[in-house]
Amino acid sequence: MLKKRHAKKLVAEINVVPYIDVMLVLLVIFIVTAPLLQQGVAVDLPQASAKALPPSEKEPIVISVDSAGNYYLNIADKPHATIDKKDLTLRVMAELEREPKRKVLVKADSSVNYGKVIAAMVVLQQAGAATVGLVTQDDAASKTARKSQGSSQTHG
Repeated sequence: MLKKRHAKKLVAEINVVPYIDVMLVLLVIFIVTAPLLQQGVAVDLPQASAKALPPSEKEPIVISVDSAGNYYLNIADKPHATIDKKDLTLRVMAELEREPKRKVLVKADSSVNYGKVIAAMVVLQQAGAATVGLVTQDDAASKTARKSQGSSQTHG
Protein backbone atom coordinates (compact mmCIF):
# COMPACT_ATOMS: atom_id res chain seq x y z
CA MET A 1 0.00 0.00 0.00
CA LEU A 2 1.19 3.35 -0.93
CA LYS A 3 0.77 6.12 1.53
CA LYS A 4 -0.49 9.38 0.20
CA ARG A 5 1.75 12.25 0.89
CA HIS A 6 0.05 15.32 2.08
CA ALA A 7 1.62 18.58 1.02
CA LYS A 8 2.80 20.47 4.05
CA LYS A 9 0.90 23.67 4.55
CA LEU A 10 3.06 26.77 4.84
CA VAL A 11 2.75 28.75 8.04
CA ALA A 12 2.47 32.45 7.21
CA GLU A 13 3.00 33.88 10.69
CA ILE A 14 5.51 36.54 11.57
CA ASN A 15 7.26 36.30 14.90
CA VAL A 16 6.92 39.83 16.33
CA VAL A 17 8.45 39.16 19.74
CA PRO A 18 11.94 40.46 18.74
CA TYR A 19 10.38 43.66 17.39
CA ILE A 20 8.50 44.21 20.64
CA ASP A 21 11.74 43.71 22.58
CA VAL A 22 13.52 46.32 20.47
CA MET A 23 10.61 48.76 20.90
CA LEU A 24 10.67 48.37 24.67
CA VAL A 25 14.43 48.95 24.79
CA LEU A 26 14.04 52.12 22.68
CA LEU A 27 11.19 53.28 24.91
CA VAL A 28 13.37 52.90 28.02
CA ILE A 29 16.22 54.78 26.30
CA PHE A 30 13.91 57.68 25.37
CA ILE A 31 12.41 57.82 28.86
CA VAL A 32 15.89 58.03 30.40
CA THR A 33 17.27 60.61 27.94
CA ALA A 34 14.22 62.92 27.70
CA PRO A 35 14.94 64.78 30.98
CA LEU A 36 18.52 65.39 29.80
CA LEU A 37 17.29 67.33 26.77
CA GLN A 38 16.46 70.40 28.83
CA GLN A 39 18.94 73.05 27.91
CA GLY A 40 21.02 74.78 30.55
CA VAL A 41 20.53 75.01 34.27
CA ALA A 42 17.12 75.01 35.96
CA VAL A 43 16.33 78.54 37.11
CA ASP A 44 13.15 80.19 38.33
CA LEU A 45 12.56 82.72 35.54
CA PRO A 46 10.92 86.10 36.17
CA GLN A 47 7.50 86.61 34.57
CA ALA A 48 6.88 89.09 31.75
CA SER A 49 4.48 89.46 28.84
CA ALA A 50 6.51 89.49 25.64
CA LYS A 51 6.38 87.91 22.22
CA ALA A 52 8.46 84.79 21.73
CA LEU A 53 11.48 85.14 19.46
CA PRO A 54 11.24 83.49 16.04
CA PRO A 55 13.28 80.31 15.75
CA SER A 56 16.71 80.84 14.22
CA GLU A 57 18.96 78.46 12.37
CA LYS A 58 21.61 78.28 15.08
CA GLU A 59 21.00 77.70 18.79
CA PRO A 60 21.55 80.96 20.71
CA ILE A 61 24.35 81.37 23.24
CA VAL A 62 22.65 81.22 26.65
CA ILE A 63 24.35 82.33 29.86
CA SER A 64 22.44 81.06 32.89
CA VAL A 65 22.71 82.60 36.35
CA ASP A 66 21.38 80.42 39.16
CA SER A 67 19.99 81.64 42.50
CA ALA A 68 23.47 81.49 44.07
CA GLY A 69 24.90 83.77 41.35
CA ASN A 70 26.92 81.06 39.56
CA TYR A 71 27.37 81.34 35.79
CA TYR A 72 26.73 78.55 33.27
CA LEU A 73 27.23 78.52 29.50
CA ASN A 74 25.16 76.29 27.21
CA ILE A 75 27.91 75.98 24.57
CA ALA A 76 30.60 75.01 27.09
CA ASP A 77 32.11 71.53 27.13
CA LYS A 78 30.21 70.89 30.38
CA PRO A 79 27.04 73.06 30.24
CA HIS A 80 25.95 72.03 33.77
CA ALA A 81 29.28 73.02 35.33
CA THR A 82 29.89 76.53 36.62
CA ILE A 83 32.16 78.78 34.58
CA ASP A 84 34.17 81.77 35.75
CA LYS A 85 34.00 85.20 34.09
CA LYS A 86 37.35 84.88 32.32
CA ASP A 87 36.52 81.54 30.69
CA LEU A 88 33.02 82.80 29.90
CA THR A 89 34.44 85.84 28.10
CA LEU A 90 36.96 83.79 26.12
CA ARG A 91 34.46 81.13 25.06
CA VAL A 92 31.77 83.62 24.00
CA MET A 93 34.36 85.77 22.21
CA ALA A 94 35.59 82.76 20.20
CA GLU A 95 32.03 81.76 19.32
CA LEU A 96 31.07 85.29 18.24
CA GLU A 97 34.19 85.57 16.07
CA ARG A 98 33.00 82.48 14.18
CA GLU A 99 29.38 83.65 13.99
CA PRO A 100 28.97 87.38 14.72
CA LYS A 101 25.18 87.34 14.08
CA ARG A 102 24.50 84.63 16.68
CA LYS A 103 21.96 85.60 19.35
CA VAL A 104 23.14 85.96 22.94
CA LEU A 105 20.69 85.52 25.84
CA VAL A 106 20.89 85.77 29.63
CA LYS A 107 18.68 83.38 31.60
CA ALA A 108 18.73 84.36 35.28
CA ASP A 109 16.86 83.11 38.33
CA SER A 110 14.30 85.65 39.56
CA SER A 111 15.82 85.58 43.06
CA VAL A 112 19.39 86.31 41.93
CA ASN A 113 21.07 89.60 42.80
CA TYR A 114 20.53 92.11 39.98
CA GLY A 115 24.25 92.92 40.04
CA LYS A 116 25.08 89.36 38.96
CA VAL A 117 22.85 89.73 35.90
CA ILE A 118 24.46 93.06 35.00
CA ALA A 119 27.91 91.53 35.52
CA ALA A 120 26.98 88.74 33.06
CA MET A 121 25.82 91.34 30.54
CA VAL A 122 29.08 93.28 30.93
CA VAL A 123 31.08 90.09 30.36
CA LEU A 124 29.08 89.47 27.18
CA GLN A 125 29.65 93.04 26.01
CA GLN A 126 33.41 92.60 26.59
CA ALA A 127 33.23 89.37 24.57
CA GLY A 128 31.83 91.31 21.62
CA ALA A 129 28.07 90.72 21.85
CA ALA A 130 26.33 93.63 20.13
CA THR A 131 22.97 92.88 21.73
CA VAL A 132 21.95 90.73 24.69
CA GLY A 133 18.45 89.41 25.27
CA LEU A 134 16.85 88.40 28.56
CA VAL A 135 14.92 85.13 28.91
CA THR A 136 11.63 85.39 30.83
CA GLN A 137 8.65 83.17 31.49
CA ASP A 138 5.26 84.12 30.06
CA ASP A 139 2.79 85.48 32.64
CA ALA A 140 -0.06 83.25 31.46
CA ALA A 141 2.07 80.11 31.61
CA SER A 142 3.33 80.91 35.09
CA LYS A 143 -0.17 81.64 36.41
CA THR A 144 -1.44 78.32 35.00
CA ALA A 145 1.51 76.48 36.54
CA ARG A 146 0.96 78.13 39.92
CA LYS A 147 -2.77 77.30 39.85
CA SER A 148 -2.06 73.65 39.04
CA GLN A 149 0.61 73.48 41.76
CA GLY A 150 -1.75 75.12 44.27
CA SER A 151 -4.65 72.80 43.43
CA SER A 152 -2.43 69.72 43.65
CA GLN A 153 -1.10 70.87 47.03
CA THR A 154 -4.56 71.49 48.46
CA HIS A 155 -5.84 68.11 47.33
CA GLY A 156 -2.71 66.23 48.42
